[in-house]
Amino acid sequence: MSFRYSLLYITLVHRKKTHSLRNRKSSPGIRGRIWIDGKEGTFLGYGRVVLLERIREHGSITKAAKSMEMSYRHAWELVDSMNRQAAGPLVQLAAGGSGGGGANLTKAGEKAIRLFWKFYEDFQDFLGKEETKLGFSDGRKKKIHQR
Repeated sequence: MSFRYSLLYITLVHRKKTHSLRNRKSSPGIRGRIWIDGKEGTFLGYGRVVLLERIREHGSITKAAKSMEMSYRHAWELVDSMNRQAAGPLVQLAAGGSGGGGANLTKAGEKAIRLFWKFYEDFQDFLGKEETKLGFSDGRKKKIHQR
């Protein structure tokens, strides 16, 4: 596994309306993203972990994908990629049929979510310290993902 991150030094940016999660007001400061790479490329990142949480919430890849405005195919490909790259599956799939299928997180999936959010929180703390050093900080604590 390898870790990769992106730091973006931000000035005021005006964007066209896009996905609802991206409609935040931009402000001066530093933002960053985290990806954890595996043997096939991205293993975990913010969006993949949110997908895992939605699968836990809905018990279904289809419902999780719909809740994220994502196609089922894309969600399934992300889950398949994570399952292939992990030591053990993160999501246990049940075949469809007359009773329908389903999906549940494994213990490894729960652990991956927990560890990712801890790493994410530490990364946000780091970014806050760097903002202060560079004079971007206005004393406000950044909102961290709420679980």
